[in-house]
Amino acid sequence: MRVLIVEDEHKIANALKKALESESFAVDVSYDGDHGYAMATTEPYDIAIIDRMIPGDYDGLGIVTAMRNAGIHIPVILLTALGSVKDKITGLDSGADDYLVKPFALEELLARVRALLRRPTEQQSHVLTVGDLTLDTANFEVVRAGTSINLTSKEYALLEYLMRGAGRILTKDAIISHVWDYDADVLPNTVEVYVKYLRSKIDTPFKTPLIHTVRGFGYKLEA
Repeated sequence: MRVLIVEDEHKIANALKKALESESFAVDVSYDGDHGYAMATTEPYDIAIIDRMIPGDYDGLGIVTAMRNAGIHIPVILLTALGSVKDKITGLDSGADDYLVKPFALEELLARVRALLRRPTEQQSHVLTVGDLTLDTANFEVVRAGTSINLTSKEYALLEYLMRGAGRILTKDAIISHVWDYDADVLPNTVEVYVKYLRSKIDTPFKTPLIHTVRGFGYKLEA
């Protein structure tokens, strides 16, 4: 899953980035409103964490409003030092999904991120299942046919994206956009390499392959 952080306090932004990356998210960080607006409205993200008071022509509320006007409906958490009821109502009315007042515990923010990502259109469970393969997004556990599988953080992120798009063809570009962050130096064959790593763990030891190559298009995960 790919996350955008828009936060002008570098210490907070970098702490958030480190915490999210430790949970296998791909994370992009912007330190001002104008750059944050450009990233939020042009790059594909699964969730955004945006500080309300940031320098630039766009503040946090402006970015959220612009996203909603552009038809971008990913979950958004607003961060702010303004904690009155009126401030919270203004933030939520702008289109934000959640509102967290500074200072906050990183564990609480991560829990809110997980909660919002479990609240998609179809109210998915935190356990993703394809055939005899399950991925528990709350406990970061992957099991196939009763066998626990250990994955690296990038392999886990790739598998989660494939499972969330199960049954659909996912192009290499789409995979790169969601599994690697904006600044990552991703070569054309990087996706192929990681798919090979993943197959060696979730397909090779078992009878039925789940990851299928659709030549000329990308990959599809299905039982």
